[in-house]
Amino acid sequence: MRQIVIDELSPMELDNIDSYLKRTLKQGPMVGLYWLGIPTDLLAEAQQGHEEHGPFCLAVEVSHSGVKFELLVRSQTNLHCTCIAHASPIQRQFVLDFMDKMLVDEMINA
Repeated sequence: MRQIVIDELSPMELDNIDSYLKRTLKQGPMVGLYWLGIPTDLLAEAQQGHEEHGPFCLAVEVSHSGVKFELLVRSQTNLHCTCIAHASPIQRQFVLDFMDKMLVDEMINA
């Protein structure tokens, strides 16, 4: 799985990140899982024309060892379609920008 991991965080930093994600993202079906929605203007060719499978998002998982941003764009309604694909360069930049903002807002120097 392609992913970006932020690790070696203190328990307080992990709590701050979890709180930030609860305030800013949609919570997933399991504790510590969140969905980072991809804006429609950033949809890659794989997702264009598949609007009925949206919204499209990336999984963000908080665990005891850190936070993981998966780089697989997923459909919220369809598990088996060509619109599920690895993040494009612009989508990866969107994730990095979100991560940077999160770390700055929560004053984490990881």
